[in-house]
Amino acid sequence: MPESSKKQIIYTNKAQCRDCYRCVRACPVKAIKMFDAQASVDVDRCILCGTCITECPQGAKQYRKDIILAKEYLESGQKVLLSLAPSFPAFFDDSVVSRVPSALRSLGFSFISETAIGAYLVSKEAEKYIKKHENRPHIISFCPVVVNFVEKYYPYLSNFLLPVKSPMIAHARYLKEKHGYDCKVVFIGPCIAKKDESQRDLYEGYVDAVLTFDELKEWFEEKEIDLRKFEESWFDEPCDDDAKLFALSGGFGKIANMPADPISITNITTSGYESIKQALSYLTPDKHVVIDSLFCNMGCINGAGIKNEVNFFERQQRVVKYAQKKDSFLPKAVTNYTIESDLGAKFNRYSVNPKKEITEEQIKEVLQKTGKFNPEDELNCGACGYNTCHEKAIAVIEGIAEIEMCIPFMRRLAEQRGDKIIESSPNGIVILDKELNIVNMNPAFKRFFYCNNSMFGKKISVLMDPVHFEELKAGEEDIIERTVNHEKYNIVCHQKLYKLKNENQLVGIFVDITKNLADKEQLNSLRNETVQQAQELLHHQIEMAQKLAKILGENTAKGEILVENLLRLAKDEQIKDKKSSNWLWDIYTSK
Repeated sequence: MPESSKKQIIYTNKAQCRDCYRCVRACPVKAIKMFDAQASVDVDRCILCGTCITECPQGAKQYRKDIILAKEYLESGQKVLLSLAPSFPAFFDDSVVSRVPSALRSLGFSFISETAIGAYLVSKEAEKYIKKHENRPHIISFCPVVVNFVEKYYPYLSNFLLPVKSPMIAHARYLKEKHGYDCKVVFIGPCIAKKDESQRDLYEGYVDAVLTFDELKEWFEEKEIDLRKFEESWFDEPCDDDAKLFALSGGFGKIANMPADPISITNITTSGYESIKQALSYLTPDKHVVIDSLFCNMGCINGAGIKNEVNFFERQQRVVKYAQKKDSFLPKAVTNYTIESDLGAKFNRYSVNPKKEITEEQIKEVLQKTGKFNPEDELNCGACGYNTCHEKAIAVIEGIAEIEMCIPFMRRLAEQRGDKIIESSPNGIVILDKELNIVNMNPAFKRFFYCNNSMFGKKISVLMDPVHFEELKAGEEDIIERTVNHEKYNIVCHQKLYKLKNENQLVGIFVDITKNLADKEQLNSLRNETVQQAQELLHHQIEMAQKLAKILGENTAKGEILVENLLRLAKDEQIKDKKSSNWLWDIYTSK
């Protein structure tokens, strides 16, 4: 399930969102909300046209898939009926279009039918209603995106929406009347908004699952279904040929005997956002016109649920060829469909306008935050996704846009910060043109090389040997690093030179390493002095040790002589005493 509730049809895969604002630019009603540089869909504003899905280059915009639900119905053993939109031939190559029903049966569907039957039923109902209410304008309500657009952005026109159900809803009710209300109906078509339409309270229980053609393709690929291997067959119920054209712009008019006429003053057939917007803006209660509109350009054949590279006109031709196909195996068209259910419909009125009135003062305040103090400051470049700076300011106030979305402002801010960094850098920076003329230089460079602004436009050779710049200019390398002694300026620099290819300029960054070298020399000198002193000390210690050893040796010899003399003297005295007292002192003991 998507990021919010069941009602959330289109959602954002945040891991894939790249902060490019493309979805903001593409969304016709600006239903994209930016927060922390992440784009999400505002459900209240969204009309489910799917433009953000088709336009997102990263595939970050995705929609709710109903494949699992459809599979569950088929696996449950219930009777599952299929309603296939009349635009299906646009999705398949002419060579396999007649094999599609057989392939669908292989998936497990009990009954295969064309939604075009529902298109026939509601077109005839609409024809009767319009004739009955000729003195008022009518907006054909079969396209759910058009309905959403009117309800949310032209609520005062909601009363002019034709009160008739869509072909999908009518056909689903038709199928359940014929096959039982306990069966399940799965619709497959090109429209993402159909998923939302099926969830309307008024239509609860009509359509049980809605798949797009892209989901069907995914299903076929999963089952390894090759349409070329299936036999030709057809739907389980014949369909009116004109009803098969319903997916094309003007298809309704053909069924309802109101053919499109470019110069008609009563019938306006249109498709695409801009055209529909103009038509709705033109509509007033006193204009008794019928606006037959499909939101997708050229009709349902260009729905957001059809992702292929086939040309729009090729798709159109495929649908026309299919409607005109007269193969022998095809059953004869039937036009006597009947339905007991009420085909009437009701519509709502929403308001997407801000709850509080936005003042010009508030807008002015937001504009000033992006450096727009005067009208001429408003570039209206559209880079943020909004047509004008004024619109973007309103979106900021409404909480769906961010100040930082103004690309020119952020660029100027980055440049200003970059300039401050360069100006305050302790490293010298110089910029040269392709002729090696000085374009710009920062204060540090001027200080290093004793120059001023008078050097602008002059050759770098005036200040230094240009050999390394010339080497960079002529060579294939984009960066050159050298250490150079600029003796003239008593400075040694580590230089990093590189190319600015887009600007066709050269940049030089000069790092002053003079002090580092001086400190290194001083350290080496101190180190050498210390080693020398250590050597001298060691030599002195060895010399002193030798002298001490000599002195100690001489003193030891003299000491030995003295001790011997003392012992001899003592021995003589003991002998004398023995003779006199018979006591003898043992001269060889301390006892």
